[in-house]
Amino acid sequence: MSDFRMRVGDSAAICVRAGTPEALPEALAAAGIPTPSPVVVLVGGAGGLGNDVIGRLTRVFSLGLVPAIERAGAVAVDGGTDAGVMRLIGQARAAKSAAFRLVGVAAEGTVRLPGSRHRREDAADLEPHHTDFILVPGDDWGTEASWIALTATCLAGQAPSVTVLVNGGEIAYRDAQFSLEAGRPIMVIAGSGRTADEIAAAVRGEPSDPRAREIAASGLVSVSSC
Repeated sequence: MSDFRMRVGDSAAICVRAGTPEALPEALAAAGIPTPSPVVVLVGGAGGLGNDVIGRLTRVFSLGLVPAIERAGAVAVDGGTDAGVMRLIGQARAAKSAAFRLVGVAAEGTVRLPGSRHRREDAADLEPHHTDFILVPGDDWGTEASWIALTATCLAGQAPSVTVLVNGGEIAYRDAQFSLEAGRPIMVIAGSGRTADEIAAAVRGEPSDPRAREIAASGLVSVSSC
């Protein structure tokens, strides 16, 4: 495990590496993130968000999600890249001058690190308004899903935690399943598209993807609208 500070855009972020799940508590301690803390996990679309949806979600994040995280004294955890819902929460946090820690958990081989050679042609930039990044092993998209859930569990301890699922593709189903395995409730944002809308439809008893029906049947899913 190693930790360092790096410039991401105009901001300095704390970055730590965790090579194994067992090393994660030490990595979080090295970053100085307070535990136990209430945690909000944000998962869903990195792409696939239309301009109309982005406009609605910007309002939801700015007027609802970010103030709620701030009031709760919570830590927010997501995938950390400069795309989709991760970009939206980073921008909303900055616009509100919020003080909560915003922790991005990313598989190291999928992101571009300042001063380092990236390993994938489609490697993503890190979102510049995050306060912390946890770099975990892996070169494939979706590798980070289990680590996001585990990070939230380590940070929360006995404190409450919730997953907010917005839009999303195939990986979002895995994110949801990892949350359920951790006993973490999921709030699905209906109207944001794709996986979120499939799960919302399943909660309403409407025709939907079998994976969405399984998630809805957990009893841990609630639905809000954007």
